[in-house]
Amino acid sequence: MKYMLLIYQNPEAFQGLPEADKDELMGMAGSIMGELMETGEWVGGEALADPTTAKTVRVRDGVPAVSDGPFAESKEQLLGICIVDCETEERAVEIATRWPDAKFWAMEVRPLLSPDGVEM
Repeated sequence: MKYMLLIYQNPEAFQGLPEADKDELMGMAGSIMGELMETGEWVGGEALADPTTAKTVRVRDGVPAVSDGPFAESKEQLLGICIVDCETEERAVEIATRWPDAKFWAMEVRPLLSPDGVEM
C-alpha cells in the first residue's frame, strides 16, 4: 500500500538551529531514504521551496483569487513529501516516527488513493 508522508517544519526555527544540527537532520533523512531505497519501499519524494514562494488559489462564484504565501495560520508549514510503498500502515507510521522532523515538528501519514478512490 502506498502512503504519503507529509513533512511539516517551522522554517524560522529550522534556520535558527546551529549548522551542525541542520547537517545532522539532513544526514538522518538521507540515511532513512537510503534504507527505504534498499528495501524497495521508497517510491519518491521532493522538498518544497520556501513557503514564502507559495500562492494560494481559491475560486469563489467563478472568480479566482490568488494570494501570496500559504494561508495556514500556523508557524509550521508543509516542507516536503515522501511516498513509500509499505505492507502496513503501521510500517508507514514507523518510518514517519524515525524521520528527523518528527522530533521537532510533525509528520503526517496518509494513504494514497487511486483515481477511483480506492487506497493504493
